[in-house]
Amino acid sequence: MHNTHLVLKTIYDGLEISRADIARETGLTRPTVSDVVSDLLDTGLVEEVGYGPSTGGKPPILLSVADDSRHLVGIDLASGEFRGAVVNLRGEIRHRVVRPLDGQEGQAALELAYDLIDNLVEGADVPLLGIGIGTPGLMDTVNGVVRWAVNLGWRDLSLRKLLEDRYDLPVYVANDCHAAALAEHTFGDNRDADNLVVIKVEHGIGSGILINGRLFYGDTFGAGEIGHVSVVENGEACRCGNVGCLETVASARAIVNQARAIAGEDTASELSQFSDRTDEITIDMVGEAFDAGDAAVEKIVRDAGRYLGQAAANLIGVLSTRRILIAGSMACFGDTFLDTIRDEMAQRSLGMVARETDVGLSTMGPDIVILGASALVLNYELGLLAPPAGGMAQSTLGDAEST
Repeated sequence: MHNTHLVLKTIYDGLEISRADIARETGLTRPTVSDVVSDLLDTGLVEEVGYGPSTGGKPPILLSVADDSRHLVGIDLASGEFRGAVVNLRGEIRHRVVRPLDGQEGQAALELAYDLIDNLVEGADVPLLGIGIGTPGLMDTVNGVVRWAVNLGWRDLSLRKLLEDRYDLPVYVANDCHAAALAEHTFGDNRDADNLVVIKVEHGIGSGILINGRLFYGDTFGAGEIGHVSVVENGEACRCGNVGCLETVASARAIVNQARAIAGEDTASELSQFSDRTDEITIDMVGEAFDAGDAAVEKIVRDAGRYLGQAAANLIGVLSTRRILIAGSMACFGDTFLDTIRDEMAQRSLGMVARETDVGLSTMGPDIVILGASALVLNYELGLLAPPAGGMAQSTLGDAEST
C-alpha cells in the first residue's frame, strides 16, 4: 500500500509523467513501478494520456491521474449558511448545494447538515471517495467528535460516526480553519509554503496552522483557537462564556452588528439609509460603505484590524512563520485592513520577525473550507498529502506508513 500511495502521489504531483521518471523520483525499481501502475490503471484512478519526447528510443507513455475518476464531498458548516460541493481530484467543483442556517442550532442544525449531504451524495454520478467536513469549534479529530461548537450549540457530537453510519462512506472531520489552511496548501497559491498560518474571519474567528507541510492540531486539538481568547478587558459577553473575546470585536458578525448600530445612530454614515431596516445590512454592504469613505465604518474596520494584528503578533511570536493569510468575508476591506493588521503586528512583536512575515489575503474565496475538507479525503484515502502533525486521525494513509 505504501508503494501504491507513493506512485500515485508522484503521478498526481507530476501532472503527466512516464514510468521511468516515476522510478527515478521514487527510488522504486521499474518492475515495481510497472506493477503498481498496472493496478492503478485497472482501478481507473490513472490513465495513459499520450507520449513524451523521445530520447533516442521509443517515446515514453505518459501517465496522469484521471481527475474525474473519483469525486469527493466537501462540506463547510462554519458560515451563516451550510455549504457543500461534489469536488473532483483536482479541487474542481462539479455540483454545489447551499442551505440557509437561519440561526438553527443543535439537532435542527444536524438535520440541516443531513439534508445538504443527502442532496450531494444522491446526485453523485461517479464513485465517491468519502466525505470531508469543516466544522466550527473544538474538534477531536482522532474520534471525529465535535467537542464544542459554540455557534451551532453542539457538544460532544460524534459527527463522524453519525455520518459514516448514515452514508456508508469514509468521513473525515476537521475544524474549518484547519481545513482552510489545508486548502491553501493543496489547491491554492501556497503549495510551496511548508509553514503557513491561515486566519479565517467569518461568523467566528480561528486559525489553521501548517508546520513542515502538516496540519498541526495540538495535543488537545485546540491549536489556532484564537477567536475565544479575550482581548478586551470587561468587554462584551461572548457565547463561549468569556467576555471580550476576539470574536466579539473582530469577526464579520461583530462588524455587521456595529455597522447596524451606526446605521441607526449616525446620519452622516452611508448606512443611515438603512436606519429603519438595519437587519438587512450585510458584510458586503459594510464593505461598500467602507469603499465609499464612510468614516464611521472605517473606524470599526480599523479597530477590528488592530485586534487581529494583536492575535497575529502572538501567533508569530510562538510560531515565527513567514506567511500569514487572512481568509473569509473580511477580505473585502482590502489593503487598508491588511495595513492595519501589519502595523499592529509590528508594534506588538519583535520587529525583525514581524518584518520578515508576509501578511496577505487568501485568493480562494468562499469555497476555501469546502476545498480543504475535500483535501482531507484526498489525504486519508489516497495518501496524496502529508499527514497532520499532532492529533493524528486514523486513516488509510497512517496504516500505509506503518507497514
